[in-house]
Amino acid sequence: MPLDFAPSTPDLEAAEFDKLRPRLTRIAYRMLGSWAEAEDVVQDAWIRWQRADRSTVREPAAFLTRTVSRLSLDVLKAARTVRETYIGPWLPEPILDETLDDDDGDGITGTLMLALERLSPLERAAFLLHDVFGMGFDEVAQSIDREPAACRQLAARARDHIRASRPRFPVSEQQGREIAQAFFAASRSGDASMLTSLLAADVVTYSDGGGKVKAAINILNGADRLVRFMVGLSRKGRMDSTLLREGLIDGLPGFVSREPHGVLQTTAFEIEDGRITAVYIMRNPDKLKQVSRFLPN
Repeated sequence: MPLDFAPSTPDLEAAEFDKLRPRLTRIAYRMLGSWAEAEDVVQDAWIRWQRADRSTVREPAAFLTRTVSRLSLDVLKAARTVRETYIGPWLPEPILDETLDDDDGDGITGTLMLALERLSPLERAAFLLHDVFGMGFDEVAQSIDREPAACRQLAARARDHIRASRPRFPVSEQQGREIAQAFFAASRSGDASMLTSLLAADVVTYSDGGGKVKAAINILNGADRLVRFMVGLSRKGRMDSTLLREGLIDGLPGFVSREPHGVLQTTAFEIEDGRITAVYIMRNPDKLKQVSRFLPN
């Protein structure tokens, strides 16, 4: 069908795309868990946008969302094979809140990003596009090449899988900041008593070094194990670190620090009813390039 607006010029095409870029990048990031891969997908979408026959593009936003969704699905299917051989726990690339630089926040936290990893690529796409980004099932169907009824089923299965990942008693941003500060102080000083008081008994700790830097190779289950691990590192002088900044990391309270040997690290916390229930430690330098852009020189 013909366009409802005047023929595009290169400048107009670029302006239209740039206006949509933040949302497109966030869709790709939520699909992939990698900001670098998301930027690559959006750049590929830009190339396809330039080559598109404008006489067939009625809604640029819909066209670009479909393009990004399909490209992300292709990348995600390939990435899942790579992640099966990943060294140690795999975590999504941490993103500081100011990275998502538009006003349409999506409410996805690092914990939910991990829950999304347990979904099939199509379940993940249907849930994100409909439940998070507000697309109708007819639009979702066009984006992932499935019937609307099938998309409804995919989204429903995804909701069932991730429902348990949402905290029932989340804390305020201020309380989260205070708990994160207390964890930093107690872990660096090796204060076992203080650490224990901050943790839920069944706390789970993930540490992602990706085989690039030292990190716990296995998930740590339980408060006792985490406390012993942190106290042990402190006694060996491996917790002599510098706090670079505090704030939200993928919607979770946390901090960025510089660890011994110059290793950059993010630490984020899932907190429920005043206790830390999950700790997400990112040390893989390949996944911290985006974070480093927002640090002081």
